[in-house]
Amino acid sequence: MDTKHLVDPDLLPALEYMPPFDLSLVTLPLVRSAMADMMNQQRAAAPPSDVVVEEKRIPGPAGAPDVRVLIYSPPGVTGTKGGYFHIHGGGYVMGSPEMMDASNKAIVTEIGCVVCTVDYRLAPDTPHPGPVEDCYAALKWFHANAASLGVDPNKIAIGGESAGGGLSAALGLLARDRGEVPLVFQLLIYPMIDDRTVTRAEPHPYAGEFIWDAKSNHFGWHSLLGHAPGAEGVSHYAAAARTESVAGLPPTFISVGALDIFLDEDIDYAKRLLAAGVPTELHVYPGAYHGFDVAFDADVTKRFRRDAVEALKRALTK
Repeated sequence: MDTKHLVDPDLLPALEYMPPFDLSLVTLPLVRSAMADMMNQQRAAAPPSDVVVEEKRIPGPAGAPDVRVLIYSPPGVTGTKGGYFHIHGGGYVMGSPEMMDASNKAIVTEIGCVVCTVDYRLAPDTPHPGPVEDCYAALKWFHANAASLGVDPNKIAIGGESAGGGLSAALGLLARDRGEVPLVFQLLIYPMIDDRTVTRAEPHPYAGEFIWDAKSNHFGWHSLLGHAPGAEGVSHYAAAARTESVAGLPPTFISVGALDIFLDEDIDYAKRLLAAGVPTELHVYPGAYHGFDVAFDADVTKRFRRDAVEALKRALTK
C-alpha cells in the first residue's frame, strides 16, 4: 500500500522525523525512552507560560497504587471554571501526561478552564482494566475536589488523543454506567476504540500506512487485552466500540485523519452516537495520517486544533 501521494503536502516533512513505531516486548523500553527524551527536548524549547502546573498523587483504584495527576490552572482567574479531564495517548503502551504539556497549557489559556491530566499505568505491564480504572479513580477525585480546584463539578469534560481518546471513550461509558460523575462533553481525537480493526479481512486500502500501522495497532491491543485482538468477549470498557449501546453518552466531538488507521472505527462510532440521539460533531481531515498534528505549522493542523478547542470551549462555557 503506497498512500504517500494522498498526504497533504504540508504534512510530508513531518514523516521524515516520525517513522512507524517498531514495537515489540524487546523494543518497547527503548521506544519509551526515546519518546521521553523527545518530550523533554520539546518542553525545554517551549516558550515560557504563566499557567500554573501542580503535581498531585491521589488514591488509585482499590488495591492499586496511587495515581499521579497534573493540574493546569489559569493564573488570576476568579470564580468557578469548567474542567477538562485529559488522557494522553501512546497506543496504551507508552507516553505520559507531560507529552501534551504545550497543548494543555494552550487549552487553559484559550478557554480559561482547569485541566487535570492523568498518569495511568501502561500496558503490557498493567493490562485492562488497570488503565481505565486509574483514569476513573482520577476522574472521580477531580469531580469530588472540584470546589477546591476552582472547577464547577457540573461542567467537566473528558478527552484525549489516540489511546487517550480510546480510554476517554471507555471512561465515558464507565461514568455513564456507574452514575457517579456527570460529564458534559467528550473530546475524542483520533481515538483508538476497536481492537477488531486489525482482524478485518478487508482493511481500508488507503488508511494506516504512516506512524501507527497495523503491526503497531496489533501490539497495542494485544498488550492492553492480554491476548490477541478480535476475540469474543472483549469488554467495552477496554474497546469502546464493543459497547452494545451508546445511548446516554455526553455530547461528543470526534476528529480523525482520512489516512489514519482508526478512520473507519471512528466514523462508525460517530454514526452510532448520532443514531442514538447523542449530539455529535465529526471531522475527517483530508491528507492527514495518524498523529498528523506533530506538524504544528501545517494549515490542516491549525484547522484541526481550532475545531477541537472551539468545541471544548462551547461545552465548558455555555
